[in-house]
Amino acid sequence: MRGAVVKSMLAAGVLGACTLAAPESAPVKPTPVALPLPAAPSQQSEAIRRYYAHLQEDLLVQGLMRVDGGGPDTPYSATMLARNFERIAFYDEHEIGARLQASSGEARLLARWEAPVRVAVEFGPSVPSEQQKADSAFVARFTNRLGRITRHPVRAVSGRANFHVLVIGEDDRTAMQTRFAALLPDLSTANRRLLQNLPRDMHCLVVVSHEDSAKPRITSAVAIVRAEHPTLLRQACFHEEIAQGMGLVNDSPNARPSIFNDDDEFAYLTSHDEKLLQMLYDPRLRIGMTAYEARPIVKQMAGELTAPNT
Repeated sequence: MRGAVVKSMLAAGVLGACTLAAPESAPVKPTPVALPLPAAPSQQSEAIRRYYAHLQEDLLVQGLMRVDGGGPDTPYSATMLARNFERIAFYDEHEIGARLQASSGEARLLARWEAPVRVAVEFGPSVPSEQQKADSAFVARFTNRLGRITRHPVRAVSGRANFHVLVIGEDDRTAMQTRFAALLPDLSTANRRLLQNLPRDMHCLVVVSHEDSAKPRITSAVAIVRAEHPTLLRQACFHEEIAQGMGLVNDSPNARPSIFNDDDEFAYLTSHDEKLLQMLYDPRLRIGMTAYEARPIVKQMAGELTAPNT
């Protein structure tokens, strides 16, 4: 699916998804704020809901947004897997300054979580309670899956999170301004305004904060998902943004079968993507490694993961 990975200038998805790397800051312990419920969806919210419903229908008619994880029609070799890992784990797609822009194209150091990942889903006041329940359950199942794949502690929580997933409608943006400020205190006013008023073709994004050092541990993340998406598009955003928030921060047109691709072919994490996550959290790789240092290890792991009966 279309994704964009963004590196913050402050630090040294499905379908228009985006990943932003932000500078390290103190752990966020925001206090939930009671927000008023809107009387009824605005015309703008209804219009954007119709737009995304039509978009999902068009993608499905084209045979895109697959949920099968890949199959005999999408083979990949160890060489392809190793190449895709390097491109997705060691490169950024965008930077953020006054606005989103292409990254420098330089490889970065390997970054991933060292602390347990605690994922909490929060909803804007316009999101119906039934959708909240369904989305929370979906994210909880997915975080459990990520924990099994990576063998790293990943779980859904109701408080003291370090990975926040915000499901926000058009009518929630004003009410959620204080939440953005609390969760992303180091972003400039211009950058925060950009996140609050996403272009229509940017469906979701994740802001990844890491230590700006020789050992760039990921310390927190904030994903933003549009509440107006129909179910499959919304679930695709959850898969891509949370997976990218684990440290797979780029997209590649050569990655297939994969959600780390702008072609929208797959909605859910694929067998190929599971292997990328396994490789990222394999203890043979170290946080802070260069692509050159990791290359022989990545090649070995890719061979192991694509060998028969693996």
